[in-house]
Amino acid sequence: MKKTILTVMTLLLGVALAVVITTKGDGNALQVNQVGADPLAYSGTITVTGIMAGVSKSDPSIFGIYDIKELQCTTANCNKIYIPVRHQGAMPKIGDEVRVTGSFSKVPQGALFTAEKIKVVRNHQIGG
Repeated sequence: MKKTILTVMTLLLGVALAVVITTKGDGNALQVNQVGADPLAYSGTITVTGIMAGVSKSDPSIFGIYDIKELQCTTANCNKIYIPVRHQGAMPKIGDEVRVTGSFSKVPQGALFTAEKIKVVRNHQIGG
């Protein structure tokens, strides 16, 4: 009986540990509206969650993200905050909810987020 209880407890501990390891960092992601007002106030590596809005016409390695809450705004007068993200890999698609990990740097136009890692969480069917 003691061996069965010990086996069950070990199995439960292993499952709990696996869940903690696979979800580590997801709860610490900031939203675009949290960092958009003063992005340079965030130093070091951070994770930001947002919706991919489009790719820069002048630099195809830069795309913009906006806050997830803005998906609920259906009028033309929404005041969306966009964060430019530079990434040297495959681009997410418009409407992808992304979790980008990297850091902000100062550029002549303001602030630019350089992503070291991008994770597509899901796609929101937006646009045409």
